[in-house]
Amino acid sequence: MNPAHPATPAAQAGEAAARPGAGASLGQRISDALAQRIVDGEWGPDQRLPVERELAERFGCTRITLREALQQLEAEGRVYRENRRGWFASPPRIRYDPTSIAGFMRYVAEQGRTPRTELLEAVRSGDGLALARRLQLPDAGAEVFVLRRRRWIDRRAVLLETNILRASWAPTLLEHDLAGSLSRVLTGTLGLHLARSRLSIHPASLDPAQAALLQSTVGTPCLRLRRVNYDDAGQVVELDVESWRHDALAVTVEVTAPSAA
Repeated sequence: MNPAHPATPAAQAGEAAARPGAGASLGQRISDALAQRIVDGEWGPDQRLPVERELAERFGCTRITLREALQQLEAEGRVYRENRRGWFASPPRIRYDPTSIAGFMRYVAEQGRTPRTELLEAVRSGDGLALARRLQLPDAGAEVFVLRRRRWIDRRAVLLETNILRASWAPTLLEHDLAGSLSRVLTGTLGLHLARSRLSIHPASLDPAQAALLQSTVGTPCLRLRRVNYDDAGQVVELDVESWRHDALAVTVEVTAPSAA
């Protein structure tokens, strides 16, 4: 153990529990001990853990074994990595109800967190064939607006979002501030309303560009949300694709059972 960082009795107990013995593997016991110390508040939300070398010394293990334990905690959403900065304790997940019409800025703030939106790109584009098919446009040359945004909760970037909208549906869109709530611009400013949406969610992983923008590493798991929005006439007017850090989001839906006849 590093004498410059004396362990508390609780930490010593956690380290002792992680020593080799019968039952679970050393990596599993280290993972359990680190998880318990996070639960006990030794490292608060978004607080950086000691460097891997120091943790390996504390637990009397190799860096490889320690990293296996940390990667298990990462898969469980208990810790996260930032490229070249180390490991951090994960904050509570944001609860997301896909049946709600509340936008990101609103539902994050309502949970006592601090949302921020960073506009990366906002352009008008002649649509390619692939986008024409996805938006059900009459021809591949119909114009669309493409917005690319990075969303933050508190101190870290957790979401990359791409919105593709029919230019004919919201022709003045690019004249407005898009580094905030897009739903507020569409509904409150432009008076546009969506009639229905179709949402799909599936696990994916971050590609090199996404990982760089989210200060993560290539291949880190993410949740991919794809929402197709329709207007009152049944036309597709927007495609929204979101890539969330996997430990930042919890999808929650309240279901009420039908009353008995």
